[in-house]
Amino acid sequence: MSEPDIALLPSRLSAWTDRPWKLEDMGANELSALIWRERELLELVVFKLEVEQLLLTTGKTKWLHQATTEIEQVVESLREVGLARSVEVTVVAREWGTPENATLRHLIENAPGGPWAEIFSDHLQALTQFTTDIKSLRDANEQMLRAAARSTQETLAQTTPEAGVYTASGESDGSAASARIFDRDL
Repeated sequence: MSEPDIALLPSRLSAWTDRPWKLEDMGANELSALIWRERELLELVVFKLEVEQLLLTTGKTKWLHQATTEIEQVVESLREVGLARSVEVTVVAREWGTPENATLRHLIENAPGGPWAEIFSDHLQALTQFTTDIKSLRDANEQMLRAAARSTQETLAQTTPEAGVYTASGESDGSAASARIFDRDL
């Protein structure tokens, strides 16, 4: 959007700030909106991982595939928003005179006067916290899945006849195996 186009915006838009709109604010506004969307999606990932963890904890594994599919869908949306954010970072970086491949931290350090340094600092702090939460939940869920897989393998190993039980003719003695009860809901 060019400076003349901004001048055509309704006058009530300028009431949102104490100063008139500037072209560099438009890119920063777009970037901030994209980061907000990214934050919402990360929060949704945290929620979905917690649901997955509850399913694992309660043994309701029949819904585990659905929970995992939902996480994958949110992650795909995150990729799309991340791409759009990268493009907008390039625009803002150009406007602020920083390298086009600037990180959010670099934009904060080079933000012009006004609220942008604080706004982007808040975004960075929230993104960092979500990342920490996601890593922690992912690791805990992975540990639970590994423990469940080990338990399943051990159970299955116990269902096979002992290797040392043979008849006099050298065949496996099937009568040595005892009855097993399986929970089909797992």
